[in-house]
Amino acid sequence: MADIQCSEQDGAFSQFVALHRAALTASRVPDIYWRSLHRKLEGEVFDAGEVFGIMEVEEAEEEEEVVQAEQQKKPNPGAEPSFKVIVTKEEGLCASDPDSIFLIDHAWTYRVEHARHQLVEVPGLLHRMANLIGISFHGEVPDEDVVEAVLKEMWQYNQTYQISQGTTEEKVPVWYIMDEFGSRIQHSDEPSFGTAPLYYIPQQIAYTLLWPLRDLENGDSPSRHRRHRSGGTEEVSRDFSYGESDALIRDCVLFPWQPVDLSHVSSHTPEQPNSYYESIFAENKEILPLPVEPPLPNKSKIFKIHTDMQQVLGGVNHPRFVFAASEQEADILINFCHIKDYRSLSAQRPHVLLNQFPCENLLTVKDLLASVSRRAGGPGGPKWLPRTFNLKTELPQFISYFKQREQRGEDNHWICKPWNLARSLDTHVTTNLSYIIRQRESTPKVVSKYIEDPVLFHREDAGLVKFDIRYIVLLRSVQPLKLFAYDVFWLRFANRPFALDELDDYEKHFTVMNYAANVALKQIHCDEFITLFEKQYPEHPWSHIQTHIFECFRELFQVASSRPAPYGICAYPSSRAIYAIDLMLKWDTDSEGKRVMQPQILEVNFNPDCARACKYHPTFFNDICSTLFLDEAESCHVTRIL
Repeated sequence: MADIQCSEQDGAFSQFVALHRAALTASRVPDIYWRSLHRKLEGEVFDAGEVFGIMEVEEAEEEEEVVQAEQQKKPNPGAEPSFKVIVTKEEGLCASDPDSIFLIDHAWTYRVEHARHQLVEVPGLLHRMANLIGISFHGEVPDEDVVEAVLKEMWQYNQTYQISQGTTEEKVPVWYIMDEFGSRIQHSDEPSFGTAPLYYIPQQIAYTLLWPLRDLENGDSPSRHRRHRSGGTEEVSRDFSYGESDALIRDCVLFPWQPVDLSHVSSHTPEQPNSYYESIFAENKEILPLPVEPPLPNKSKIFKIHTDMQQVLGGVNHPRFVFAASEQEADILINFCHIKDYRSLSAQRPHVLLNQFPCENLLTVKDLLASVSRRAGGPGGPKWLPRTFNLKTELPQFISYFKQREQRGEDNHWICKPWNLARSLDTHVTTNLSYIIRQRESTPKVVSKYIEDPVLFHREDAGLVKFDIRYIVLLRSVQPLKLFAYDVFWLRFANRPFALDELDDYEKHFTVMNYAANVALKQIHCDEFITLFEKQYPEHPWSHIQTHIFECFRELFQVASSRPAPYGICAYPSSRAIYAIDLMLKWDTDSEGKRVMQPQILEVNFNPDCARACKYHPTFFNDICSTLFLDEAESCHVTRIL
């Protein structure tokens, strides 16, 4: 019987390792602990209380003393630690003991857009978070000031992980706050413990793992009741900036807990070096095409299109286009997914036309867009792009710029966006510097100056709201640069009056409503919009504004194609492309001090969703394909920009 039980246990452990090996290895959890970890996870064994104790630190005039704590007296964030965790086990803790790994429960797990609602609606959550953070709150009814304080201070306690499977929405990073034990563990540059989140698949629950990096003695004795700022032998500490070796970046990452003076750091952000583009090009595994001759025009040719896009299949009925069942017989490939191997196409089928350009990610990925745009406007970027920083490579410059604006009393609303996501997913508006810095730990992000003074549109049913504009832009060729805009543009509106408050109110600060559940979608045709807009702003004719918008588009594509690939869009003669450019208008002043509407390009989208265009403009894809592939723009609903 014992042999059977042992065999079953070995089988269960093998299955555990098969499911979690990648995560445990990536987190550098020593395999000496894996079997014990499996046992504790399977049995939900939380035995940290048998080994550790939470101690409150009290400052005395002559020396620091430590007493057992039952309740927090002052908040941890932004000050010297009020608490520390020590080893209380009499014989100490041995790192070579296979049982020396512990589970930390999570007190609160959430996605940012749900945080306020959960604090208000989940019974007991606001009390627990306020007490954990050190905010006094004893009422029965959720207090708005306490909610705001928790939302502000929680970024000094938050941790994050991301689920690798599921829908795009399900992959949005999850944030969590460890329980009172885990949240009391302090930072040290020389940590005594390692920590890592682990998503335990059988239970579909995430825990934080805690394991020693060295042997620790019992710290629960009078002779040891002294704070060790370097994380002394008996204190449980972890590295809040784990993995950062650069001293300046470590200071920046630790800013939420121990602010540092970065006044000596310049906020200038020149264009990224060549090595940056080269590394991304290598990571994308694109292979540039061989030089080919431009395809010769043929006014009678019937082109065979192969596509995996239903909107194209249902939207093209022009007599000079037919659909091909296979790529091999096609003259035109319109693919939803990115092409990687342009070299093979250029060598084997050089005159097959494509719906994308090599290295077009210089436009469609937000950090690259900001970088190439600096060719037009210098380190601060052009006037048509909000000031943008790459949180991975330009964090010190951003913090320096943020603090400079703070000292000058200038607006400091910022918006954090993932490099390569759309639909406002995982996008955050805030004035909280700690919040922004911590976003760096989830998906790669840029942070852009939030438009604090946007041009607003009056909706009879809602008042003055934010809006953005989507133009469909057609890139016919790079050399020479030929660029068109579709004559119809699309409007998207916020649902609530704009104000610089309630920054987590999606319907106030965002305009993408067609993907949000149970949210009203306001649609206005561009012709009606122009009429209404000019009534609201009679001194700003739309024709003048659109001329300025097209000037911004022209300059963007000029700088994006001004250098050879991989530093610019590749001038492959067989490439064509359709992009959606989203923009807003903000109030600015010109050189004469006159108030003007300045276009602000928000993002450039590859293969945009054209469902609304197809629904309301039946010739849309005929116009697109005629302009791009037949070079017959004159008879189409497009305007030449370049």
